[in-house]
Amino acid sequence: MENSRITVTTLVDAEIKKVWMYYNSPNHIVNWNFADPSWHCPKAENDMQIGGIYKSRMEAKDGSFGFDFEAIYTDIKELQEFTYEFGGRTATVQFNDLGNQTEVIVTFDAETENPIEMQRNGWQAILTNFKKYTENN
Repeated sequence: MENSRITVTTLVDAEIKKVWMYYNSPNHIVNWNFADPSWHCPKAENDMQIGGIYKSRMEAKDGSFGFDFEAIYTDIKELQEFTYEFGGRTATVQFNDLGNQTEVIVTFDAETENPIEMQRNGWQAILTNFKKYTENN
């Protein structure tokens, strides 16, 4: 699995400025950043600048398990894409302006502990939550 890259994507029925803001603002991140309804994201911080840190906490609502995610921004092109590094891995999030819709593409380095399909499904579920939240708020 070394050097494997995984891509997930969604098409959001919203213009790019809203999509960018909802994806990157902590007050919105806490409402969509989890893969399953039995989980939640009780806190998020985002210092969106090169060298800035993104942090979020994901945990089961029953308190049985949780983890912190932390990444450092390495590249940012406002309203287009950004890249961050986390634990020796990288992820790039692209925003393609299609007028009243925005395509969001997330490409990330796979980790070696879980199967590729499990990782893809988890990240896709989070992106699907993002789409639903953004379109309904």
